[in-house]
Amino acid sequence: MTDPPEAADTRVTDLLGRRPTVNYQVVLTDADGSPVVIRNDPLTHDGRPMPTRYWLVGTAQRSAVSRIESEGGVKRVESEVDPSELEDAHRRYAAERDAAIPPDWEGPRPSGGVGGTRRGVKCLHAHYAWFLAGGDDPVGRWVAERLAGAGEVSRP
Repeated sequence: MTDPPEAADTRVTDLLGRRPTVNYQVVLTDADGSPVVIRNDPLTHDGRPMPTRYWLVGTAQRSAVSRIESEGGVKRVESEVDPSELEDAHRRYAAERDAAIPPDWEGPRPSGGVGGTRRGVKCLHAHYAWFLAGGDDPVGRWVAERLAGAGEVSRP
């Protein structure tokens, strides 16, 4: 687990509105180099579990996904996405996150899948972040299709 570069740290702190409590890497930026998605380490600086591996920090992307959520997007996606595909996505996400835990770690571990949930959809932002970072996430893909159809946010 390494500390992020200082320049990225300042931008991510500004986007989050607070100092991160976990080491992370910027894994996706927009055209001007601003962070869009960060990948969090699975443990915070003080050793607490961090279930959310991918975090959507881009301002335009967060706003666009928030609009979809406010219009009932979580219920819609749960009714439109194959539940077995979603379960598989949660398993893959958890496996990737858990593989980043140091092998000698004896403390508490993160649980659940995307965004820490065990089933269903808790947060479209977390799914979309993972999708943008290259994850095979049916919910993230669903969000991307809605955003593209609305002409709001193109993939960085």
